[in-house]
Amino acid sequence: MTDAAVQPGSPEIPDKLYFRIGEVSGILGVEPYVLRYWETEFPQLAPKKSGTGHRLYRRKDVELLLLIKRLLYEKRFTIEGARQNLQGMGRAAKETRAKQGQQSLFPEDPLPEIRRELAAILELLK
Repeated sequence: MTDAAVQPGSPEIPDKLYFRIGEVSGILGVEPYVLRYWETEFPQLAPKKSGTGHRLYRRKDVELLLLIKRLLYEKRFTIEGARQNLQGMGRAAKETRAKQGQQSLFPEDPLPEIRRELAAILELLK
């Protein structure tokens, strides 16, 4: 998501652990009520709340918000279309990670290695 959200011309995100809603509003250039509305529409967006109830956004939340803003304002998606696009991106990322994990577990063609191991076991049994 980082690559998709942070593109040339997008605002610089300060290197902080948490951001308050006013800071995020300033980074994105939208009003705080827009951010609160997006929280209700996009289930992926769930900022933590402090003990006093203030929203605390993490860097990944800000990157997601930048992506949402780009989908809605630049690409002119509807809320529903942006939500589906984000869900599709999430599914694609999970599938890619699963394929990479499977490839690292199993070499390209395991049969020659298996044959060698079985031949070695057969020699031990003779």
